Amino acid sequence: MRKRILIFYASYGGGHLSAANSIKDYIENNFPEANTMLVDCIKFINKALDKVTTTAYKEMAKKAPWAWGQVYSNSQRGALAQISSTSNKLMAHKLLKLFEAYEPDLVISTHPFGTQMTSYLKKKHKINCKLATIMTDFAPHDQWLVGKEFIDFFFVAHSGMKNALIQNYVPPEKIFPTGIPLSNKFLVHFDKSAIMKNFNLDEQRKVILFFGGGEFGLGKSKTLKLFSDFIEYAPDEQIVAIAGKNEKMKEHFNEIASNCKRPFDIKVFGFSNQIPELMSISNLVVTKPGGLTTTESLASGVPLFLINPIPGQEEQNAEFLEEKGVAIWLKKSDYAPDIIKDLFSSSTKLQTMKIRAKLLAKKNSTKEICEILMNSIE
Repeated sequence: MRKRILIFYASYGGGHLSAANSIKDYIENNFPEANTMLVDCIKFINKALDKVTTTAYKEMAKKAPWAWGQVYSNSQRGALAQISSTSNKLMAHKLLKLFEAYEPDLVISTHPFGTQMTSYLKKKHKINCKLATIMTDFAPHDQWLVGKEFIDFFFVAHSGMKNALIQNYVPPEKIFPTGIPLSNKFLVHFDKSAIMKNFNLDEQRKVILFFGGGEFGLGKSKTLKLFSDFIEYAPDEQIVAIAGKNEKMKEHFNEIASNCKRPFDIKVFGFSNQIPELMSISNLVVTKPGGLTTTESLASGVPLFLINPIPGQEEQNAEFLEEKGVAIWLKKSDYAPDIIKDLFSSSTKLQTMKIRAKLLAKKNSTKEICEILMNSIE
C-alpha cells in the first residue's frame, strides 16, 4: 500500500517553502511508492487570513523590525502564546477535512502552525499519523514546542538546539540534529571555470556574492552604503550583486556600479536561478541571516558577512553563526570600512572561516531526514 505524506509550510519568508520542497523532491525521487502532498496550511484554512497575516509580517519586518522582535519574543510566553494556541485549535478543525480526505501516514511540517494544528488533532484523537517538525533556523522557539507530546520527530540545525529541546523536556530519542533541509542543487560539483566565464568574471580574483534585495527589501539605505563600502574597501575583489525581485534595489545597485571607479568589476542581477553556481565560485556571501541562505552558504563552504537581521530568529541565527566562526555580523555600532579592510587584508581569515563553514555544514540533511522518516512508516 502506497504511503501518503502530507507536507505543511506557511508563506512567511521563503525558507519554509524551500525546506518543504527539498523534502518533497527527495521523497518523490527516492521513494516512488509514496504519495506526497504539499500544502500551505494557512492558505488552505482561509485565503483572506493568509493574505492578512503574511502582509502584516512583511510590513512589520520592513517598516518596524523592532516590533517584529517584540512579537517574536513575546510569542514564546504569556497571553500571546495562549492566543496563538487557541486560534490554532479553531483553525485545526478546518484542516480536519483535509486529513479525512487524504488520510496521511506522516505529516511533515516546516512551520510551527502546521505542527501545532496537527498535534492538536492528534491530542483529540481526530487523526492517527506520525508527525515530524523541521526547524528552519539555528535557534529554537517555544512556538515549535506547542503540543510537543504529540510530535514524533524534531529535526534541528545542530546539537546545541537538541540540548535546548532536551531542557524543554523533549525526549532525546525524538530529536535529530540533521541540519536544515537543503536542495540537492547544492550537492552538485560545478565547473568553476565555466561559471566564471559565463558571468564574465576573472578566475584569478576573489568573488563577493552580495544579496541586497531580500523578499521585503530590508534596510535599503544601510544596504546601499555597505554595497558602496565593499566596492571601495575591497578593491581587488569582484562583486556579484543579487537584488532578487526588488526592482528598485536593482536600479540603485546599477547606479552605484556605473558611477564607481571600477564598474567592470561589478555584476548586478535581479532574480537568479543560478544561486548554487554563484555560491560555488564565491569567497564571501553578504546576506541577512535567514535560515535558508545561510544553510546554502555553509553547504557551499562560503563564509558569511551578515547584515540587517530581523530582530528575533534572524538575530539568533547571526549570533550562532558568528560564535561558530563562520560569519561576521555587522552590528549598528560597527564601522563597516574597517571591518571590510581587516577581512581582506588578512591572508588567512577568510580561509579559516571557509574551513569552519565546511565543518559546520550538513550537506546531506535532506537525505538523512527523509530516510529516517520513511523508515519509520514502512
